[in-house]
Amino acid sequence: MNRRQLRILIDKLKRKFRFRSGLNFRRKRVRVRGEQVRFYGIWAAEILAVILLAFLLTRGFGMRVVCSGESMETTIPENSSLWVNRIVYKVSDPKKGDIIAFLPRGNANASYSVKRVIGIPGDTILIQNDKLYVNEQVIPLKGEQTGIREEGRAATEITLGEDEFFVLGDNVNNSEDSRYETVGNVKRGDIYGKVWFITSFHGFGSVD
Repeated sequence: MNRRQLRILIDKLKRKFRFRSGLNFRRKRVRVRGEQVRFYGIWAAEILAVILLAFLLTRGFGMRVVCSGESMETTIPENSSLWVNRIVYKVSDPKKGDIIAFLPRGNANASYSVKRVIGIPGDTILIQNDKLYVNEQVIPLKGEQTGIREEGRAATEITLGEDEFFVLGDNVNNSEDSRYETVGNVKRGDIYGKVWFITSFHGFGSVD
């Protein structure tokens, strides 16, 4: 094979493999770069999602109030730190038996008060002969209380408005609650959230 024939053969081989070889290398580079962009994009999105979830959980479930005084003993010890669920009442209304944190009379300068919901909108409340009546039915008191010594406003029947709630402390004979004008019927808009967890050392766990 002379030099001319050898050159022709080399040119044919170059033409045969040039397109395939160059295209494959280019595809490999593009694929590697695309995988890197996708990997870092997913990684960044996951971090942002975790941060957002932590923020929402903290804002919704981790807001804290302090239960000052002994009005909720023995359910909640005095001066306990409490976590408040602020989300639940965005999608539903407070129910009888819920323990809520609220601003008495809507006073933004006051400390949050913690009490149990006894009556909901439309209910009638009456305290008579040491007994609590809701819609003319006797309601047993929480804990070891044997009777209510002070009737307060509830000595005469109270009918709750469409956005009003009646609250009592579990330690009812040592509680300032809806029986007194300083608290009165609690407005829906003054309710901060539902108390769900105690974080103090002398009381740790969910609230019932």
